[in-house]
Amino acid sequence: MSKPPHRTFTGDFKVFFLRGLAILLPSVLTIWIVVYAYQFVDTRIAQPINSITRLAVIRMIPVLIRGPHDDPEWAEAHLPDWYVVSEQERVAERDRRTAEKLPRLSDASLDGDIRQRAFRAWWDQHRWLDAIGLILAVLLFYLAGRIFGGFVGRRIAARLERIVASVPIFKQVYPYVKQLVDFMLGEKKIEFDRVVLVEYPRKGIWSVGFLTGHSMNDLAAAAGYDAVQMVTVFIPSSPTPFTGYTISLPRSEIRPLSITVEEALRFTVSGGVLVPERQALPASAAHPEGVFRVPGAGEAAVPGGPGVVPPAAGGNTVPPPTGQS
Repeated sequence: MSKPPHRTFTGDFKVFFLRGLAILLPSVLTIWIVVYAYQFVDTRIAQPINSITRLAVIRMIPVLIRGPHDDPEWAEAHLPDWYVVSEQERVAERDRRTAEKLPRLSDASLDGDIRQRAFRAWWDQHRWLDAIGLILAVLLFYLAGRIFGGFVGRRIAARLERIVASVPIFKQVYPYVKQLVDFMLGEKKIEFDRVVLVEYPRKGIWSVGFLTGHSMNDLAAAAGYDAVQMVTVFIPSSPTPFTGYTISLPRSEIRPLSITVEEALRFTVSGGVLVPERQALPASAAHPEGVFRVPGAGEAAVPGGPGVVPPAAGGNTVPPPTGQS
């Protein structure tokens, strides 16, 4: 009876460290991505909207608070505290600008600067007001979607895109950014709803892939097939299934698999370790020397070994992808 391997502190530390890293790292990265996305939206979109909102409020206060019969005394008595500028504040602001060697401003411009700082200080005391920028940004995106979602709006958007794409430097970047955004947020989603088996990258090696749709007409014609006969399959790579290879092949050379997309992704990410229970090889059919046994000299691998079900006659084709003929 063989002795159990000797365990050391270094070995245990490495095992448990990697185990903890594998457990916590996905959550930490997810939180970091969400926080970074929020900070980007807040800094680049919400805060500029809040600045415009504060400026608009300062400009609208005299219009909204006029008093009965445009009574200036009544209006001044009801103005917000941050809006009223005293003579002492003007003198202090002039002295500050003189000390910092800044250009001299008129009384109206000076009052405007003082009001902006006072309003900003009042705004910062009510932190919930920062949500105004986020809410307005959401409404802005919604309105843009409503306006440019119609027939006329799409034509206007297409013309604007052509103008942007014709500008130097922009035309080298914009088309690729547009494709990426359409891929991530477009209404036409790429859905991997069919798992197939293809002989790739050479005969005798089988790879799990996802049927994505028909191939390009020119590609099918160059290969000597009708466009309906050629399909596109995405072959994911391990351990990052978001990268891989896109291949085009005749529909007759793909074989459908009775596993879900999630099971196929787990199989790919784990490098074949995570196999669905109903697809696992029974213990009674397993080779007594294990899966890693190397065939000896003169020993040939048997196609369709234990647990492998050969495709039925005529069963190596699949119907067209959903929504396509």
